[in-house]
Amino acid sequence: MKNKLFLFLLAAVALLALPILAQQFGQGWVRILALALLYVLLALGLNIVVGYAGLLDLGYVAFYAVGAYMYALLASPHLAENFEWIARALPGGMHTPIWAVIPLAAGLAALAGVLLGTPVLKLRGDYLAIVTLGFGEIIRVFMNNMEYPLNITNGPRGLDRIDSMNLFGFSFGETHYIGGFALPSVTLYYYLFLALVIFSVLICYRLERSRIGRAWMAIREDEIAAKAMGINTRNMKLLAFGMGATFGGVSGSMFAAFQGFVSPESFSLQESVMIVAMIVLGGLGHIPGVILGAVMLAALPEVLRYVAGPLQDMTGGRLDAAILRQLLIASAMISIMLLRPRGLWPSPEHGKAAPRPVTKLMR
Repeated sequence: MKNKLFLFLLAAVALLALPILAQQFGQGWVRILALALLYVLLALGLNIVVGYAGLLDLGYVAFYAVGAYMYALLASPHLAENFEWIARALPGGMHTPIWAVIPLAAGLAALAGVLLGTPVLKLRGDYLAIVTLGFGEIIRVFMNNMEYPLNITNGPRGLDRIDSMNLFGFSFGETHYIGGFALPSVTLYYYLFLALVIFSVLICYRLERSRIGRAWMAIREDEIAAKAMGINTRNMKLLAFGMGATFGGVSGSMFAAFQGFVSPESFSLQESVMIVAMIVLGGLGHIPGVILGAVMLAALPEVLRYVAGPLQDMTGGRLDAAILRQLLIASAMISIMLLRPRGLWPSPEHGKAAPRPVTKLMR
């Protein structure tokens, strides 16, 4: 117990000091760390649907988009500029406080999750993946085309001038000084995302060991057996979709505040596939593995920028750096999955006897 407490304290100190050290090499590195934490939050939400309940969801980025656009519309002057009745009511534009926007984003995303889950309750495996993939693409196309006749999402141009996060008068969009030491905006967002990740980990940890979590895992292992044991599989599936979508909605609102700009290009199918890859690569249903996979796949593309550049120079510029970077990422993922098919940090197997060596029978 003392060793675990020591490790927790050591990890806490390292996570708190990491952005301070990283900002000495430039704010770009702190930005990579903050985005990695945002992807951890997304991966924890998708892990509820895929890792716990066993429902393959390839449209998870749709809930991410719902949360981002909800925050962008309620915390920017876009609606006031395009709708006269809003401009008359709010001449300065809509600048909804954060304590109202985030619950709305989470609630709307949860509603979207339930609406998605309702018609696909009897689908599993590849069929469920195809339907959820289509749902994600519908949301992206919807955001891309809601510019005419009513300009709601501003189409492919996206929404800008989004307010930064402001909590009880403390603005995360400004540089603050503590004891003469500067904390830039990106560092403040890192600490905000870190607090959200810790809170989400606690929620997932409690869910995993609750009756609801055990019901999800029973459905994942054998839905017919779970139903025979008296588990209401319909409600449990809808709860998994809604709970996972809530994480996506909150992550989307954080992303909009952090970037200050959202567009449909940020919510492509590739993002959904990447989030699924994070939890599969780390270890399905295992919180430490999911965090490890999310951090690796979120930070690896940015780190490989410094590898792809020299390789491009070595080939005389004949290889595109972006394509080369994707090739390196794909090669690393294939190698890891061949060597560790259950993930980098899989959950321990329970209920199975320890393997015994086979010995020849003595006659």
